[in-house]
Order: sequence, then C-alpha cells, then structure tokens
Amino acid sequence: MGIGEDIKQAKFRSQLNKAIVNIIYTNNWLSQHQVVLFKPYGLTTPQFNVLRILRGQHPKPATINLLIERMLDKSSNASRIVDKLESKGLVARKQCPNDRRAVDVVITSQGLDLLAKTDEDMDRWEDGLVSLTEEEAKQLNELLDKLRT
Repeated sequence: MGIGEDIKQAKFRSQLNKAIVNIIYTNNWLSQHQVVLFKPYGLTTPQFNVLRILRGQHPKPATINLLIERMLDKSSNASRIVDKLESKGLVARKQCPNDRRAVDVVITSQGLDLLAKTDEDMDRWEDGLVSLTEEEAKQLNELLDKLRT
C-alpha cells in the first residue's frame, strides 16, 4: 500500500508534501514497532538510544551533553533517562576526574549484556523489513540526508 491508501488521502498539495507526510507516517510506524521490540527488555526507545550511544563510547565515558548531542530525539530529557537507566543498573555515573562539577556516564556490563540480547531481536526485526535492496537503502539514505541540508 502507498501512503495515500494508508491514511485515506487521495490528494496532496505536491510530491514534496506527500514525501513529508510519508516520512512522518513511516517514522511513527517504525517507532511503534520499536516500542513493541524493546518492551520485553523494560526499555523505552530513548533509553535504548542512550545505551547504544554509551556502547559506542565504551570504554570511554560520556557526558550528558554528549548524549544530548547524539540522541536521535533531541526533545528527550537525557538526565532523566540516565537516572532511569542507572536505577536499572545499566549505566553508572562517575565524577569527571578533570572537572569535579561534571559527571561522566558509562555503560555497565549489565547494560552491555542487555544490548547484546536486543541486538539479536533488532537484527531479526530489520531482516523482516527487507523490502529495500542495499542500493535502494543507500539511495534512500542519500535522499534523506539531502532533504535535511
């Protein structure tokens, strides 16, 4: 089905307008699937995103500002997310040795283990979305990057 059928809209102001609506609709569709994917792990999508960033930094720590900079959802409250992850034992806060006012955040071994488990489900989920070839996915990435410039 196309976006017109999915949202029961026959006319769009332009192809660009249709593309924007399609991107927003597809983002929400992907987000809903991720909510279902992360629920058994007790994670929200923003929490998963913070863990993913911290794993990429590992073993180096990250500051809250670095997390904010790299998060996919810029409106998320990184400090609150880190609090929740810390209460679950998935991250730890440490005082920055160079600046006693700053706090570093690191992913714990428990957090790394949890991400390893989610990786398997993410791979299966992404494999289930194989309606695009590698070349089409590359082209889509290039077009989306171009849209944001």
